[in-house]
Amino acid sequence: MLWARSGLMLLTIVAGSASVDAGAGERASAIYSLADILSLALERNPAVAGATGLIEETRGRHVTAGAYPNPTIQGQTGVGQLRETGRAAPGAVLESPPGSLWEYNFTVGQPIEWPSMRAARRGAAEAGVSGAAAGLDDARVNLAADVQIAFYELLVAQRHLELATQNLDIVEDVQRIVDSRVRLGEAAQFEAIKADVEVLKARQVVRRSQNTVRVARVVLDTLTSGALGPDFRIDGRFRVFPRALEIETLARRAINEHPAIRRSSELVQQAARSIEFQKQARVPTVTVNGSYVREIGREAVLGGLSIPTPFWYQRQGEIASALGSKRREEAGLLRVHNELLRRVNQHYQDALTTADLIDVFEKGLLKQAREALRIAEFSFRQGAASLLDVLDAQRVQRQILVDYTQAQFELSVALANLERAVGGAI
Repeated sequence: MLWARSGLMLLTIVAGSASVDAGAGERASAIYSLADILSLALERNPAVAGATGLIEETRGRHVTAGAYPNPTIQGQTGVGQLRETGRAAPGAVLESPPGSLWEYNFTVGQPIEWPSMRAARRGAAEAGVSGAAAGLDDARVNLAADVQIAFYELLVAQRHLELATQNLDIVEDVQRIVDSRVRLGEAAQFEAIKADVEVLKARQVVRRSQNTVRVARVVLDTLTSGALGPDFRIDGRFRVFPRALEIETLARRAINEHPAIRRSSELVQQAARSIEFQKQARVPTVTVNGSYVREIGREAVLGGLSIPTPFWYQRQGEIASALGSKRREEAGLLRVHNELLRRVNQHYQDALTTADLIDVFEKGLLKQAREALRIAEFSFRQGAASLLDVLDAQRVQRQILVDYTQAQFELSVALANLERAVGGAI
């Protein structure tokens, strides 16, 4: 019966049955839950790989910041020629000078940094590593939210396809009844035309729903870098609003724990250490030199210092630039703080409002729409209602089911965005 089909359709949606493969005749493949897809995305998505690479890059900079300056070794060698520079005394014999002699010298210079400058540079590098680690956490939070939203988009697309397919079955049943009545002379030919139009509309809705499912499947597969394959299926339900959530607790958690806040705070700290580094860099780096020289008639061991003199320029430009960077990062931290508070409040209110709407559907509208369709179908079979009455009742029930499913989807998306704003699962 028509009523049995519509009742089955309602129970399928309300109970949140596991989703089925969208395309007719498509090859069965692996079935993934939301947790499975999240794991694959965190493992393979390039956003996580890029954030991990940034951590490795900043660690390399930290190693560089802690390295000591290398010494400089300089050497020279060559052949020296001794020339006669005087005359022999009367009656004395002048000795012949040697023809040539190897001469050489070498110098070792070791730069010695100002300890405070070295400490500031290392502190800035350490803040950079911490900021990169927070950036990785932020990338994971955003990716998890994107995967959840894509998962629910595919889920709602499949639910809409289920509704469209079941609606097509109901309309085709009505068409068969109308055709039978037209053949028996119990209804006008115009009734059959109206039924045919409704069937064409229902089939068009099914085709559009199938295309939407295909697109949603590609989007979700892209987030896992193709790990799901072209013919995967998903198994999941829409989320339910946790009534224990408190907006004050969520806002406090976002400000204290969100990776974006931690990353911005580390950037401010890094900028502050960069200012200290530029100030300490005004103290020149001293180079200690030691030399050994061997020449014809001379051998010496020498020592000395090389000290650059910051007389004309004392890094005023670098200090001003570092100060500007710190002010920019502080403004960025304040902007992130305000944006997180806005998003937490917005998504919480969206979720709360949608949860109230779902309660309205579950406590009255779904049952009323089913009962109205049952009465219209019964009256139609008894000849007390027209085809238009049945189609109107069926259209109203389908729209209520579509709106109910859409509300479940919007609640799930709002909760996913709320988790993105808070910085983790709620």
